[in-house]
Amino acid sequence: MKMEFEDLMNQAYALPSGAAQLEVLEAAARLADAEGDIDNGFDARHHIVRTACFHGFPLKAIIAFSWQLGQYDHSPEEYNGSTLLWRYKWIVSIISHFAEIPMSQIQELLEDLGRRYKEHGYSNRTYLYFRSRLSVDLGRLDEAKDYLQQFIKAERDHMSDCIACEQHYIVWLYSRLGEDEQALKAAEPILSGKMQCTEVPHITLAELLLPMQRLNLHEEAKKAHTKGYRLVKGKRDLLESVAQHIEYLTLTQPVKAVEAVELHLPFILDHENPYEMMLFHLSTAQLLKKLVQEGRQVQLRLPASFLAAHEDTSLPALAAHFESLALAAAQRYDARNGNDYYSSKAADKLLV
Repeated sequence: MKMEFEDLMNQAYALPSGAAQLEVLEAAARLADAEGDIDNGFDARHHIVRTACFHGFPLKAIIAFSWQLGQYDHSPEEYNGSTLLWRYKWIVSIISHFAEIPMSQIQELLEDLGRRYKEHGYSNRTYLYFRSRLSVDLGRLDEAKDYLQQFIKAERDHMSDCIACEQHYIVWLYSRLGEDEQALKAAEPILSGKMQCTEVPHITLAELLLPMQRLNLHEEAKKAHTKGYRLVKGKRDLLESVAQHIEYLTLTQPVKAVEAVELHLPFILDHENPYEMMLFHLSTAQLLKKLVQEGRQVQLRLPASFLAAHEDTSLPALAAHFESLALAAAQRYDARNGNDYYSSKAADKLLV
């Protein structure tokens, strides 16, 4: 029986957000394209972008959004420009995670967002916010700090991220700069519960684990892990935070770190975000190298597909495997970015 577009969309609506729903939505988009129905194609991709962005399939989101933006530019009167501009931020926030995308294209995308916001009468706050975030992604931390000072002075408007997300970014930047006390101070309104959203304090608690450890706030770090890990556990779109918890547990409870790796490794095998994959590989290599050095006898429970592809699953072999993946990814980012930011950080973390 021939499947109709509405049938496919109803199937998708009945599924929980994630890979299965995304597969049905992509089938609906292909059907709309085959029938030459641009409106249906736009509608299907509207749902693809959201599902893909928040469930670990950023490349699918980028492709679907690019198609939507092209249709909007061709017929702007036909579509909701505000929704597209809001979602443009999602794309800008992940574009640098793909090392194969050249620097010039990334910069052009961000400038295009800034131009569109200006044309629609929005302030430059969001542009400066993402300019700062992009600078961090590219390993240009001093530049990121300069843009941060400009961003916080600019006026908020309807295109600004929520105050909790913006505050988390300030925590995130200070953490990257190694300014641990500043990171904790910036986190106060989040830790107190005054600022929160769908991802905050989840990702903030993960970000504070190592700063707290470095400041000898061990009890606070333990509480942040207990609460924070519960919030990010099993979420494939929050693997950066999961990796941070693994790194913390490597220092404090290696056996628990092994359990976290075992739980989340299946996500990595089909994940689309190479940046989050690099961080997971790095934290896993860090853990396994420590276990090897300490002479611990641990047998990881590995997915069947991983076992089929790897004959040697001893701890030394696994440590070398994940270290190789992490360092190769770091080198790809550095080659694109023109510095050694990621390779240097990875090497430091792998010194056991």
